[in-house]
Amino acid sequence: MLLITCPICGPRPEIEFRNMGEAHIARPTPEGTTDDDMAAFLYLRSNPKGLIAERWRHVHGCARFFNAVRHTVTDKFVTVYEVGAPKPDLAALAADLAAREAGR
Repeated sequence: MLLITCPICGPRPEIEFRNMGEAHIARPTPEGTTDDDMAAFLYLRSNPKGLIAERWRHVHGCARFFNAVRHTVTDKFVTVYEVGAPKPDLAALAADLAAREAGR
């Protein structure tokens, strides 16, 4: 079973969590927003092969939201951080992850 580390409660099984989508998505301002801009905000996501910053919720625990960087191929969680914290440098995290994997 996959363990996810909640910043509040610590490591817990994956069934206690829900993925809430990509993190750090800026909501468009009402002034000058077209229907295409709003559709892109609501429905279009990056869906990368590799690292992605996501928002998660510990629904069967503290019920708090947090952000996590997860590798979409291996499903490994690289880091977790509080909502409101700046987005980590995904390129630097990917390089560090590759260096650790090469060192094995």
